[in-house]
Amino acid sequence: MSNGSPGPTPGFLVWRLANKWRVAVDRAVAPLGLTHAQYSLVASLHGMQRAGERPSQRQLADRTGLEALYVSKLARTLESAGLIERTRDPRDPRAVQLALTEQGQTVTRQAITVVQELLQQLLEPLGGLDAPRTRAFTRELTTLLNAPLDPSVPNDESTQETTP
Repeated sequence: MSNGSPGPTPGFLVWRLANKWRVAVDRAVAPLGLTHAQYSLVASLHGMQRAGERPSQRQLADRTGLEALYVSKLARTLESAGLIERTRDPRDPRAVQLALTEQGQTVTRQAITVVQELLQQLLEPLGGLDAPRTRAFTRELTTLLNAPLDPSVPNDESTQETTP
């Protein structure tokens, strides 16, 4: 909360909504043996595979917004569970390509259905998934996500207090 604002700041509300969504998805996909982060990875991989891609871990990290190191860790866990396969990219031996296994495709389709139902429930106050308010909300979120953020530098003179 900010000092000059009587209510929660937009940043606080975005943080709360993101946490609410993460917890809800974690609970919804847990019976399928997935976490929210794993779901994000397999659902994105599913979409990329349907488009004819066999992405590298780096490409999947870029798509999901997750750190490459975290994607690597998630991929190893999902590989151990039999949901994805990791293979060396024939064009770049340093890169690892990912693909859903048959079991991974089945689990991912089930998870997508569960999460779509959850998304419909979350968006019901805006009129549902296909409502004009939801489309406007999505455009606003996209605008915010596309805005570059320059982290402030701790030793930057503009961020330091001055004393008289």
